Amino acid sequence: MSEQSPQPPTGGPVHRSVAALRASVRRKPVPWGVGGLVVVLAVASGGVVAVNAATADQPSATGSASASRTPFATRTPTAARTATPTAGPTATPTPTASAKAAARTCSVAGAASASGLGRFEGYVMNAATGEELFSRDGGTPAQTGSVMKTLTSATALAVLGAGHTIPTTVTDEGGGTIALVGHGDATLTAGNGTVYPGAPSLAQLAQQVKARLGGTPVTTIVADGTWWSASDAWDPTWPVSERTIGYQPNVTALMVDGDRANPAAATSPRSEDPIGRAGVAFRTALANAGVVGASTAQVTQRATTSQNTIAQVQSQPVSTLIGQMIPNSDNTLAEMLARVSSKQAGAGGTAASLTGVYSSALRGYGVDPSGIRIVDGSGESASNAVSPSFVAHLMVPVTRGDKGLGTLAQVLPVAGVSGTLSSRFTGANAVARGKVHAKTGWIDSANTLGGYIDAADGTKLTFAFYAIGSPRAAALPALDAVTAAVYRCGGSLTGS
Repeated sequence: MSEQSPQPPTGGPVHRSVAALRASVRRKPVPWGVGGLVVVLAVASGGVVAVNAATADQPSATGSASASRTPFATRTPTAARTATPTAGPTATPTPTASAKAAARTCSVAGAASASGLGRFEGYVMNAATGEELFSRDGGTPAQTGSVMKTLTSATALAVLGAGHTIPTTVTDEGGGTIALVGHGDATLTAGNGTVYPGAPSLAQLAQQVKARLGGTPVTTIVADGTWWSASDAWDPTWPVSERTIGYQPNVTALMVDGDRANPAAATSPRSEDPIGRAGVAFRTALANAGVVGASTAQVTQRATTSQNTIAQVQSQPVSTLIGQMIPNSDNTLAEMLARVSSKQAGAGGTAASLTGVYSSALRGYGVDPSGIRIVDGSGESASNAVSPSFVAHLMVPVTRGDKGLGTLAQVLPVAGVSGTLSSRFTGANAVARGKVHAKTGWIDSANTLGGYIDAADGTKLTFAFYAIGSPRAAALPALDAVTAAVYRCGGSLTGS
């Protein structure tokens, strides 16, 4: 969209000043090319408009990116965008002409052209007026990295609700057979440390089983991860190294400690059989609780044949899970929330259902999801396709806390303060510390950032920036620099 500057009335002093300026420009066109604009703006606004020079761009931060990897998904550099450009979503709120339109002279063109941004896509809007302030291929769907987790959070809040909890149950099939049945709670812990404080435990389930069975022996333990199909556990666009390094498990409805080899470490190798691993861990918990026969019971995988529930625990509420997922960019929780949302929405919990589930849920926040493609909940796949414009528009209701989205707003990393942004925004970019609230994203083929900015002039801006194809060490300071430049410009930002 374009904003036209209001024209001064004719006949008054402003009109006469403009006429004089035009005459002077005709005499000395070069010096008046810059100076005349400043004077016109000053006269037209009564001399109180602060002129934001095009020098608002600041040099990129000189610090290098952190060498240690935080838990983001990765992707091979050769992965390419698969979606085609579509129009950006309808603005939220409806764009209105701004009295400040005439003062939109602050450019970030220099920072937005930095080589560290690779193929750059970006979008900035005024959260209060809905005005598009800046767009560089902003309507083009592309890989999001872990910025996807903001869409996953919003979808879970819409479909499940902030207070929703995820059960894990034990059924009694009779004849010495009991079944551990998963419903998507990856936080269920074996009790040897956990990265999810307050998570339910196998020990709690085992104690309930002991209380119900008394001296009745257990001979068979069924591990039931069939709430959605285990054959849909790994997307082919994810590199296997994500599992072996420890950023991503197989996405199964039953697992313990996110299937981590070291349950107390956020990044820890995962197995190829999370369901079987959960069954073995439950056998140990039953034996520790004194359940007769448990230590020698056979563990098998299948769907339970019983509805006779003898034990049950619940995950912490979705609001807590989002609070654990977003600051640390936990892929495991993202995938589970995506699948549980799909299951709850009646879409079966499949990966193929996610585009439809997300689109339906996100439309309820007043944004248009046309053209988005959702392959996973974490953003690990380079085949995801969401435009920066869509992310910026979604962030508008996030800033207002609409329909429970305050849960997401409260846990977004803050520049130089918290989460995956705690060590970012250094040097010249430190001016924006504490003012940028955004989700970071990192896959091998892109580094991304999306959220909102409390700008220097008091304007609240929402934005998303994608640096595609550039090395992480170059992309991070370049992303910080363009974001800090936008912070300085505030509502005066121009996209030209």
